[in-house]
Amino acid sequence: MRGLKEKRNWPAERPMIPQNTSINDRLIIRMRDLNHIMRSLYEGKGSQKHVLIVLEEIGGRITQRELTQRLGIQPGSASEVIVKLEHAGYIARTPSEIDRRTADITLTEAGKARAAEAKAQRVHRHEEMFSCLSEGEKEELLGLLNKIHADWASRYQGVDRSDRGQGSRRAHRCREDKRRTKEE
Repeated sequence: MRGLKEKRNWPAERPMIPQNTSINDRLIIRMRDLNHIMRSLYEGKGSQKHVLIVLEEIGGRITQRELTQRLGIQPGSASEVIVKLEHAGYIARTPSEIDRRTADITLTEAGKARAAEAKAQRVHRHEEMFSCLSEGEKEELLGLLNKIHADWASRYQGVDRSDRGQGSRRAHRCREDKRRTKEE
């Protein structure tokens, strides 16, 4: 596994954000930067490593349909990854005894070893990503992120994402409409 200290294809180092930039804009810029870095560090939700880790966590048999749903990817994408893993000898597919339209998937011994390796890499990466913070700072950051998440989840629930720039007004109207409906 490549360490995080090894240079990756990050966007050009962002110079200091000018102090006359609003605090909210600076927060969004930093969150966007972190999102970009995290996306480059992670395999996708339908990647071979992720599929192996999910299968290892299940610890048994799962149908291809259930795996596809659990991964949250399209059936065609799942089939493509499953075929690659099968050809690599990491998984075995057998016709499902319950539903003949799908296959049961299990990890082979080689797949179990590869899944354990991928999971160890993920644990190491997570430790490394937050190694600049003390345990107290991690708890504080988690608390703040939970607070933002809870607010945004309620504030922007049901917002039409295609109408960018109108999100907070639309979300406010949405909440107001719900409140009025309950009062009536």
